[in-house]
Amino acid sequence: MTRINIEQLRTFLAVVRHGGVRKAAPTLNLTQPAATARIKNLEETLACKLFERRSGGMRLTKRGELLLAHAEKFEHLAELVERDVVDPAGIEGRLRLGVSETIAQCWLPDLVSRLHALYPRLEIEFNVDISVNLREGLMNREIDLAILLGPISEHKVNNIELPGFDLAWYAAASRSDRVDVADLTRPVLTYARNTRPFRELKEMLFERVGPDVSLFPSSSLSACFRLVEADLGVAVLPRALGEEYVRAGRITEFDPGWVPSPLQFTASYLGEPRSHLVEMAAKTALDVAAEYTSDKNI
Repeated sequence: MTRINIEQLRTFLAVVRHGGVRKAAPTLNLTQPAATARIKNLEETLACKLFERRSGGMRLTKRGELLLAHAEKFEHLAELVERDVVDPAGIEGRLRLGVSETIAQCWLPDLVSRLHALYPRLEIEFNVDISVNLREGLMNREIDLAILLGPISEHKVNNIELPGFDLAWYAAASRSDRVDVADLTRPVLTYARNTRPFRELKEMLFERVGPDVSLFPSSSLSACFRLVEADLGVAVLPRALGEEYVRAGRITEFDPGWVPSPLQFTASYLGEPRSHLVEMAAKTALDVAAEYTSDKNI
């Protein structure tokens, strides 16, 4: 009887979904030669070629297409067994998180701690980046769960809406008695250039202040707060992060009469192949975010 193991099938499916061994290997925590060896062993076991090697990548043969349908059924069955039978404490593997810096600064530590308590043998890998890069990483299957400015409008992506973050205007504490609308003509520090908050703020500033306004985009929110504290400009940043600086007397909040809309984040993941582990991580993110919002009263 032909013996096929689930790891061979997972490798086969990863190569199909990524279009080649080179991109598939890291997602399996394998070297490229190891992934190639698994495919070769699978082909030898089945006594047929599963892929045609071409300059543009690897393409399934007719036999490979037949195996694909069966492999997906095996994968689904293994997923059900892991969900319904295996003790969460015994689940191994790797969960690749991609999070925006706002989340990293606020409740990422709580999320990682909660996930580790639920799945103590799970390796949790996280990458902090801007949302546009996180979206790309998710669509390329380089991360499993993206917590980003969403939702992602793709039919194959599931989005869980998370509590939002209100934005507020901040200036140096030394200006607390004299900050006003005129301060918006000073450099305005905010989110990185290729982000939705930057684009919205730029449009609102051009409309209300004028085209000569100076915008200083940054991918580091903590750096923005420090620059505001040093009176190098004003900033519109999440109130959840700014409150600590205000309480410490390092910066002051002011109201020019308007503020960009709240930041709306989602926990987004690919619906196929279905993974109860990723689904549980997304739901856990919602729970942690709701608790953080309740504790902060935001």
